[in-house]
Amino acid sequence: MDYSNRFVVKPGTKVHLSKIDPAFKDHHESQDTAAPEIQKHVDRMAKLQYLLYADGNQSLLVVLQGLDAAGKDGVVRHVFSSMNPQGTSVCCFKQPSKSEAAHDFLWRAHLRAPAKGEVVIFNRSHYEDVLVVRVHKSVPKRVWSKRYELINDFEDMLYKNGTRILKFYLHISPEEQLERFKQRLDDPSRQWKISESDYSERELWPKYIRAFEEAITRTSTKHAPWFVIPANHKWFRNLVISNIISETLDDMDLKLPPTQVDIAEIRRKYHAAAKLAHRTAAGTGDK
Repeated sequence: MDYSNRFVVKPGTKVHLSKIDPAFKDHHESQDTAAPEIQKHVDRMAKLQYLLYADGNQSLLVVLQGLDAAGKDGVVRHVFSSMNPQGTSVCCFKQPSKSEAAHDFLWRAHLRAPAKGEVVIFNRSHYEDVLVVRVHKSVPKRVWSKRYELINDFEDMLYKNGTRILKFYLHISPEEQLERFKQRLDDPSRQWKISESDYSERELWPKYIRAFEEAITRTSTKHAPWFVIPANHKWFRNLVISNIISETLDDMDLKLPPTQVDIAEIRRKYHAAAKLAHRTAAGTGDK
């Protein structure tokens, strides 16, 4: 299946999340059958990231959004596990600091946007400023309703500067979220993730869904598309996202930069150094 076309939100399309099955898993029956395909995509991502870093002319921004326990951290752990940290970073967007709140809402996102040659993952993102603030009425509608256009302009500017943008909404059901909350409760090693807000925010589920639907509908563009990823099955989520990212990197036509030195001259120096090293080692051995 062509996952890019299957799950992309085409510009101008109105999103209805209730019509998208969060438990969809295509032809795979389990993680075991999907694992080789996932690994193939992850390995391909590693090779292409090497070219992206070496090329140094383009960059990739990956945006992860979803309700609590949707699997944003899991995507970072599993999908990007093979990427070289030297050219990859993860930025988590929480409640704005005093300094961040003193600037425009896109300021902190722009600070963390990828430089040329980099892959940057936004775990939550600038979209919090049309999601959380809307649901909790932190700012009036006349303020947040104008932000969709500003976001589109911001992302268009990044694209024109050489940044490819992929935005993933991790789509889970309320039942799956509750099951994941239970897993956190039952597993001492994961209890640190539990917060009171998990359940207070869950009560606002319908409001969040409406906010996500409008945000996705109004900001899925040709150069910064949204993908709604069925995420009840973590392995299927990883399969689809790794596939889309590897295809996108491949589509960027990445190449190694031209050599900046005289290879013949460097080869001559190498052989001279190797010969000297061999003679030195042989002389040391004679003693």
